Amino acid sequence: QLVSRLMKIGLIDVDGHHFPNFALMKLSAWHKSKGDIVEWADAMFGNGYDRIYKSKIFTFSPDDNTPWDCEVIKGGTGYGLNGNLPEEIEHIYPDYSLYPELTKDTAYGFLTRGCPRHCSFCIVGDKEGLQSRKVADLSEWWHGQRYIKLLDPNITACKDRLDLLRQLADSGAWVDFTQGVDCRTLTKEIVLSLNAVKTKMIHFAWDFMEQSDAVVKGLELYAQHGAITDERKRRVYVLTNYNTTQAENLHRIYTLRNMG
Repeated sequence: QLVSRLMKIGLIDVDGHHFPNFALMKLSAWHKSKGDIVEWADAMFGNGYDRIYKSKIFTFSPDDNTPWDCEVIKGGTGYGLNGNLPEEIEHIYPDYSLYPELTKDTAYGFLTRGCPRHCSFCIVGDKEGLQSRKVADLSEWWHGQRYIKLLDPNITACKDRLDLLRQLADSGAWVDFTQGVDCRTLTKEIVLSLNAVKTKMIHFAWDFMEQSDAVVKGLELYAQHGAITDERKRRVYVLTNYNTTQAENLHRIYTLRNMG
């Protein structure tokens, strides 16, 4: 619920401060834009807050059990798949000052959400839907930082991929596709668009044997047209012992080794 009077807001990153929490950064930015006081919650001042926001991404993270004497709002996949930020908060420029060491000259964010693959080990399909869709332009969360950490689950499966890759290329920033690139979506046009983006390394995945034909086809396409030619900077993650035999694990490894 959005409120108008000035408040004192406490934030709790339940998972720790090892990676920026986007929801908390956006909530902080919105509250500060209203003149509210925002800080990391301190139990010594439990009675001094008007509202506490707790965000938890991982189900295995121990919860905060502090008996806060105020309104407590919790969210994130660690608590469940329901609950989204209001649109005006979702699309606000994040408050990077919450994580000064992690965000020094680095922007973090999503241009797309969702993925059509629905892999059995992945939460994205249930959380964000079985379609990769554009949710933001780069300017929404990048203001000239030298580095970009892109968290998209499957940007090249999005119909707006060429425009989004162009935005990344035009930024001139070094881009880290942290979740990898789905090689099964690759076309020559997409590979050339990826080539225009400044990136130090690219990685793909070969998770299941039934993906083999599409994966190999995409990797061969990248090997032929991709800008990154150093084998140390072209990587493929291989999921082993997850509905695969040792022979199937080794088959994928040997195939990739032979492809360079």
